[in-house]
Amino acid sequence: MTAAARSETGTPGFPWLIVICGCIIAALTFGPRSAMGFFQLPMLEDRGWDRTTFGLAMAIQNLMWGFGQPVFGAISDRFGTWRVLALSGILYASGLALMAVAQNEAMLHIGGGVLVGLGVAAGSFSIVLAAFARNTAPENRSIVFGIGTAAGSAGMFLFAPISQAMIDSFGWSDTLIYMSAVMLVIPLLALPLVGNAGSGRVSQGAQFEQSFGEALREAFGHRSFLLLVSGFFVCGFQVAFITAHFPAYIGDLGIDARYAVLALALIGFFNIIGSLASGAIGQRYSKPYFLALIYLARSVAVTAFLLFPQTPATVIAFAVVMGLLWLSTVPPTNALVAVMFGTRYLGMLGGIVFFSHQVGSFLGVWMGGYLYDRFGSYDPVWWLGVALGLFAAVVHWPIREKPVERGPAAQPA
Repeated sequence: MTAAARSETGTPGFPWLIVICGCIIAALTFGPRSAMGFFQLPMLEDRGWDRTTFGLAMAIQNLMWGFGQPVFGAISDRFGTWRVLALSGILYASGLALMAVAQNEAMLHIGGGVLVGLGVAAGSFSIVLAAFARNTAPENRSIVFGIGTAAGSAGMFLFAPISQAMIDSFGWSDTLIYMSAVMLVIPLLALPLVGNAGSGRVSQGAQFEQSFGEALREAFGHRSFLLLVSGFFVCGFQVAFITAHFPAYIGDLGIDARYAVLALALIGFFNIIGSLASGAIGQRYSKPYFLALIYLARSVAVTAFLLFPQTPATVIAFAVVMGLLWLSTVPPTNALVAVMFGTRYLGMLGGIVFFSHQVGSFLGVWMGGYLYDRFGSYDPVWWLGVALGLFAAVVHWPIREKPVERGPAAQPA
């Protein structure tokens, strides 16, 4: 159907097949990497490595995820989503398989670090959500972004118990091999997401001709985009620190370890609810103001958790609140990029925003360990996260939720 025909027949129907397949891909790519911690102790026991070795592999994975996101986003925008998602499945499967048979640190760092990180990047939110945006009417984009983000959260929630059960039954190495095989279904699931930045079910109207370089210069010259990038850095810092260090923090408090496991599971579960709610709220209300409130709420939640007596009950309450706020930043953040610049280079520009997130993730994980070793407490990092949350609330407030100024016939769709 041509663009003219689509305009005559009105808004296209909801792209259920694209959304369903994209959501399964998001769950598959987000799930195993969120369960990596379960492999640490049995792997180190078998191989005789230390925690620094495993931690470096995970740090490399996060950096490759962040570095690869805008690169694969640009490739997807130019050559098509399916090709990039198919590559994701191959890279991810190869990385898990190499990690399973790693006999030295280099193999672990290449497999679990470089290949898995690039595999996650090629199948990540910005790639899938860009495909959603090109096939969804603007009035429904924030909602489908919320659905896609919730699917990733579901992968985190489901793969944690599945991974642990499989490790107990088959061992860590065989479990990684089985997960590697599962990743090879991603190219098949990606078939409905065929198309690039110039295709889709939603008419884009008059297209503004830009090269990749021009799109980058336009974005980095746009004040609201730079504010969005700086704010998403804070999101990465906060969530990565909690993911990596919360179990150890709970142990330092003398609280039973099972509450740390329960807390992370609750974060994953309520993350689903928060992501769906965020998509719906972002569709109705100001996205910049909503993001500012999310970051402010995180700072309030952490402050209350640190100041109130820390008991199993407060750990659970904190996990529920943080779960609701965990990835609730993703739908409005990606939707804002689409509002500002349209969907033509959404994969690349969304990837740049996410790269900032991953730089924050790396620093959150690294500083958590470094400052703990220096001061004997996680409190400096907790309070730094509170201050950064307030900073993020401030920088999101002046963001303008409107298309970048171009010619009269070339506004983002």
